[in-house]
Amino acid sequence: MQLDRRTLLVAGAAAGAMPAQALALNAPGPGLPAGGKGASFPPSSPASALPDVSEVIDLWPGGVAPGLLRPLTEEIPDRMKPGEPHDRYMTGQSRPRMAVFRPRQPNGAAVLITPGGGYVRVVVDKEGYELARWLTERGFTAFVLFYRLPGGDEHGWDWASGADTPLCDAQRAMRLIRYHASAFGIEPNRVAAMGFSAGGHVCADLAARFGAQVYAPIDDVDRHSARPICAAPCYPVISMHLPVGHSQSRKQLLGPNTSQTFEDAHTPSQNLPADPPPHFLLHAEDDRTVNPLNTLMLRDALKAKGVRVETHLFEKGGHGFGLRGTVGLPVAIWPQLWLNWAHTIGLL
Repeated sequence: MQLDRRTLLVAGAAAGAMPAQALALNAPGPGLPAGGKGASFPPSSPASALPDVSEVIDLWPGGVAPGLLRPLTEEIPDRMKPGEPHDRYMTGQSRPRMAVFRPRQPNGAAVLITPGGGYVRVVVDKEGYELARWLTERGFTAFVLFYRLPGGDEHGWDWASGADTPLCDAQRAMRLIRYHASAFGIEPNRVAAMGFSAGGHVCADLAARFGAQVYAPIDDVDRHSARPICAAPCYPVISMHLPVGHSQSRKQLLGPNTSQTFEDAHTPSQNLPADPPPHFLLHAEDDRTVNPLNTLMLRDALKAKGVRVETHLFEKGGHGFGLRGTVGLPVAIWPQLWLNWAHTIGLL
């Protein structure tokens, strides 16, 4: 069986029942064509690979996520313009998975990255791979999570877990990282979460509801805690209440038939536990997509709980800047600010 050199797959959830040293497996799975054009994979295919990744870990045994209600077709288009870097995103994923980036010299810490995309897609490069590479250059083991999209519309959700679907995957991902910590060369208690935009909602929801039972435990992986040591929701969607909430994310997550109670239940700032992890918050005040009030309402709720919070508001940056959108702006300093902060809360 021929495999692309960049397409080593790791059947991680299947390996959930295996010892850590047996984690890496070769498996078939096409990558993207060399030209960066989109590729689609049927839900019945093996866990499809992503370009520039040596390891991909399925979250669920056999790659089969629980509760699929209607067929999905995975696609990975590229919005790249001539002379610019890749700008890929994923839609229609029925096999949630993590792309693993290992550093040459591990520092023992890991970061779970949840990219944005308005719960319509999951960004690959701008808020995923680019951040992962930045982190590995500094010794972190990085995991980019391609979580399932809830798919809320007038017909309901794509998944039986409904609005909790992304959180199911985030919890499972944290537990898998800890279960296989020795194989990754990391310490189980030094796993952070970082997310952007709608992925910032996934990150904040995980930091708020890490202990909520949103899926039935299936193996020894689920004995581990899903609580991150710290969380960094960046320009995050927080509120599910209009007009502050991001309307597209709200619709895709909650579906059309919502209520005040349902909106409350999926607004992380209203669901903080007794022991939320420390938070690093980041937003640009000229963000016209996600209102900066989302970040401020989370900050206020965390402060009211006595949680350590580092908050950075920048005058300019817009929305979705990640790393590439910060060039020439003061907001370009944000990754170093996060790194400095990470030293103070025990991640490093």
